[in-house]
Amino acid sequence: MINRNMTSAPSLPTRDRLAAEAARMFAQRGYHGTSINDLAVAVGIQKSSLYAHINRKSDLLADITLAGAAAFHAALDTLPDGSGAGERLELALRAHLTVVEGQLDVATVWLREWRHLTGETRDVFLRERHRYEERIRDLFEAAVGSGELRRDLDVDDVTLVFLSVANWAYTWLTPETDVAGLAARLMSVLLGGMAYPEPGSYPS
Repeated sequence: MINRNMTSAPSLPTRDRLAAEAARMFAQRGYHGTSINDLAVAVGIQKSSLYAHINRKSDLLADITLAGAAAFHAALDTLPDGSGAGERLELALRAHLTVVEGQLDVATVWLREWRHLTGETRDVFLRERHRYEERIRDLFEAAVGSGELRRDLDVDDVTLVFLSVANWAYTWLTPETDVAGLAARLMSVLLGGMAYPEPGSYPS
């Protein structure tokens, strides 16, 4: 796990502090806007010493993006099995937003800077990202199948809306955000809509 507190903990291993600084700088400046020298200065070591901890800058990007993927999957793993399908959707959104709020730099890099990945790491990342999207889609399918959501719902469309809201949270979430309350309000809009339906507009 890479979080925003690591950079202020000099007792941590240099490799961990380097990953945390890289996440912060990649999020703020972009991957290509951050140099190896920038990272060395941020951690307080010589540029030549940095290569004792990594082979290349792309190693850090791989670590951060895959850590982000693992964090989002781990958050979904915590959903209780006994809850209803609709409740699990709200809990999934809350879990996603909690990861973003707690690991804002990582979430930013996960969403925006992954495009600079190459080779096998890029393939692994894309598989994990697609698997996460499928897990969200499965939650909507379960809610439709249980009758908690209407039968004519386009599961692909609503999954896209859910993920768009969840993924772009990195642009507006703050440490002061009430994540649980926000997730409840957003799901109310997503599942309830914004207007009263006309009588007979939904299939019975």
